[in-house]
Amino acid sequence: MDITLQYFDGCPNWKIAYERLLILAAERPGIVLTRQEVETDEDAERLGFHGSPSILINGTDVFAEASAPVGLACRRYLTPDGADGAPSLEQLRAAVQAV
Repeated sequence: MDITLQYFDGCPNWKIAYERLLILAAERPGIVLTRQEVETDEDAERLGFHGSPSILINGTDVFAEASAPVGLACRRYLTPDGADGAPSLEQLRAAVQAV
């Protein structure tokens, strides 16, 4: 399973998401984890980047809503504990399980 963390450097939340993804990858040895920095608005448009951090599982942004804007912005996630800058570890586990 391929997981790509898309981010832009100006958003600190990608680091939290990456730490959680590292835990997930350690739990599931079949995961190949990569990072992809999105540097420009043009890159964001081309990639369909819905904000930082975005998490793609096998090429699909599993947390994106159809109405989510594309661009260089920090993204918010609704977690069991309220709004956060990254999905919870439990949400990531559930997303991987659903694939």
